[in-house]
Amino acid sequence: MRRSTVGVLLTLLVSLSAAGWAGARSPQSASSAPAAGQPAQATHTESANPSKTDQRLDALEQQVKQAQTSGDNAWMLASSALVLLMTGPGLALFYGGLVRRKNVLATMMQSFTLMALITALWALFGYSLCFHSGSRFLGSLGYFALHGVGAAPDSDYAATIPQQTFMMFQLMFAIITPALITGAFAERMKFSAMVVFMTLWSIIVYDPMAHMVWGKGGLLNATLGGRFPTLDFAGGTVVHISSGVSALVTALYLGKRVGFPRVPMPPHSVVLSFIGACLLWVGWFGFNAGSALSAGSLASSAFVATHFGAAAAAIGWALAEWLRSGKASVLGAISGAVAGLVAITPASGFVAPMPALFIGFVAGVVCYLMVAVVKGKFGYDDSLDAFGVHGIGGTVGAILTGVFASSAVNAVFKDSQGNALPVGLIDGHPGQVLNQLLAVCISWVLSIVGTLVILKIVDLVIGVRVPEADEVEGLDISQHGEEAYNFEA
Repeated sequence: MRRSTVGVLLTLLVSLSAAGWAGARSPQSASSAPAAGQPAQATHTESANPSKTDQRLDALEQQVKQAQTSGDNAWMLASSALVLLMTGPGLALFYGGLVRRKNVLATMMQSFTLMALITALWALFGYSLCFHSGSRFLGSLGYFALHGVGAAPDSDYAATIPQQTFMMFQLMFAIITPALITGAFAERMKFSAMVVFMTLWSIIVYDPMAHMVWGKGGLLNATLGGRFPTLDFAGGTVVHISSGVSALVTALYLGKRVGFPRVPMPPHSVVLSFIGACLLWVGWFGFNAGSALSAGSLASSAFVATHFGAAAAAIGWALAEWLRSGKASVLGAISGAVAGLVAITPASGFVAPMPALFIGFVAGVVCYLMVAVVKGKFGYDDSLDAFGVHGIGGTVGAILTGVFASSAVNAVFKDSQGNALPVGLIDGHPGQVLNQLLAVCISWVLSIVGTLVILKIVDLVIGVRVPEADEVEGLDISQHGEEAYNFEA
């Protein structure tokens, strides 16, 4: 699409230039025509030089490409910053406000630590395992220590931005994904165990999942030779299902918090969570619209779908809560918005605005029922509902993407002549729903098995849960020797 736009622009400019040159030349030719009886004289303008015209066209084309690269690169750098904003301060504030006062610093520290830890791992080998060509399940170490990752673009992924920019954008996804899991084990995991657990999880679960869906030749890649083309525009399977399901496994493995559910454990500051949720909503535009990898119309479409999905989910959650309990809470409304953002993530680059509203509304209602009804029936202690929002919201969104994806929004599938093919069920491709279900199943299985293995290893080596006395005292003091609020100062 971008190449055709540049071609039309160049054709228009050449036509205008030729017309202007011919118009300017005609009077001069007429005025310089020799009078009757006078010998004809050769003029300089009559000896046109085709090579100079070609040079001018080449220079013009180069300028157009440079302008496009600059615009796309600027958008992608801004999007990268927006996605980092989602982890700190967005997720840190959202999760930090939901825990008890004695654990707020420890909870926020987990998000902050992952911003540093995952960055180092990504620079060494994480990016290479995700995006260098390799097997169907994992990339190779061709980009080890970012070897060869510089200003030149990788045309397989993003032809108009430096590969270094693409690497940084994808890093922000690798940071926030494990950070989402921390909501499930909040208030009871050792800080040292968290560091080791997240290091292993990013290698064993995230890197293979990211390569399978987004990497060259990955099993589920929709555009670069995948065996089962899966539509996941910005991370429904890679980010939200993997983190949400792993969150449930971790919560079950660690067991319930001391006193749960007998002792009330209300959020210590819904105000902080409200601010965090709003920052997440804003940052999510970089998360989804940035996944277009350019500043074109597809980014606009993803931007619109993201906003509509979040708004509809906030309404859906609040309405369901209102009908069930008689009141629509602030915490419920912001949780609904996050659920909608989660669900629209895989679909954002493939669906029109009205389906985005539908996906968001369904996700808001379903995630509310998971948190308010199903969680209570089974009695598991997912502290901050990471599974109910991200695991379930991501699953709903990934499946509905296969239903509503449209070639009119994103012609991701084409025949040998370059003609657009149907994408989703409503578009005329029912088989895509099966591909989506397969990807969901793979993400669930990898997350469950990988997380259990990692937890067992970490537990045997250093132990994963803090002693009961430390938990009662609070992780702020027991793990970090600090308090969030000093009311005597």
